[in-house]
Amino acid sequence: MDLFFGFDKPVLNEEGLSLLCTLYDDLLVEMYEALLKEEEIPYLKKDRSGGGAIRILMGNNPHGTDIYVPSAHVERARELLMAEGDDSDYGSDDAVTESDE
Repeated sequence: MDLFFGFDKPVLNEEGLSLLCTLYDDLLVEMYEALLKEEEIPYLKKDRSGGGAIRILMGNNPHGTDIYVPSAHVERARELLMAEGDDSDYGSDDAVTESDE
């Protein structure tokens, strides 16, 4: 989204977590959270850039929200989201390693 400031890259690089997807719609974030909770898949959501402050000022974060799951659960989580007919920007292990550079 913003190549100059690097907001187009994942912001978290925790060992054992994989980027599941990046969402730009708060309603989808809530829906995915509910789906992951229902399936008892642990997750972590992280706003890109200054997401918390931007969300307060604007009501949403136009830079997106990343959802991470433990690497052991990433395939099951992707299967669940694909079954829901998702069109989000799915992450991959490559996306996480790009942020290391």
